[in-house]
This record gives sequence, structure tokens and C-alpha cells, in this order.
Amino acid sequence: MKEKLIATREVSQILGILEKEVIDMAEAKLIPHFKVAGEFLRFKKEDVLRVKPKIKKMYNLPEKKIRYIEELREFIYFNDFYIISITIIVVLIWVILKDFLGTV
Repeated sequence: MKEKLIATREVSQILGILEKEVIDMAEAKLIPHFKVAGEFLRFKKEDVLRVKPKIKKMYNLPEKKIRYIEELREFIYFNDFYIISITIIVVLIWVILKDFLGTV
């Protein structure tokens, strides 16, 4: 049976660090990884679990640490295009409906 590789988001959840930090560590060859289609990072779960204690020690993280501000910042970093697009669409729909309903 083929082993399923995990994505950057899953690795960041396992290690308790940001996705950008996972990408930086993979590029620095601190976490064993594969590149799918020459671009997308994938990891073996066993490799991630093997380096987890080293990463926890490097970042001086407790086992469970909730980092809401960092998670929000990461969400905005990876989804900024969609957030801006939705905001523009909502504003344009509001302007159109305001003008349309104002003339009726």
C-alpha cells in the first residue's frame, strides 16, 4: 500500500508552527520533504514526527501552544487575494444595488 504524503498545513499543525516556517525549514533541509510537480512540498508523517522534538526544542515551544494572532496573520498571508477580491465584489454589488434601488 502506498504511503500518503502530507501537505504543509498538516505539518504546521503537527509541529505547532506556521506554514511559512515549515516552508523555510524544508528549504533549509531541516525537514525531509518531496517536491510534487517540482513545486508543491509534501512530507512523510514519520519524518515529521521524527524531527518534531528537534523543532520543538529549536522553537522552545510547549507541547500545546495556541497562537491565534500568528494563525490569523498566516491566514491573511495565504488568502489575501481572495479577501481583497471578495471585499471589492461586495462593495461593487452594494454600489449597484444602491443606485438601482434608489431609482425605483
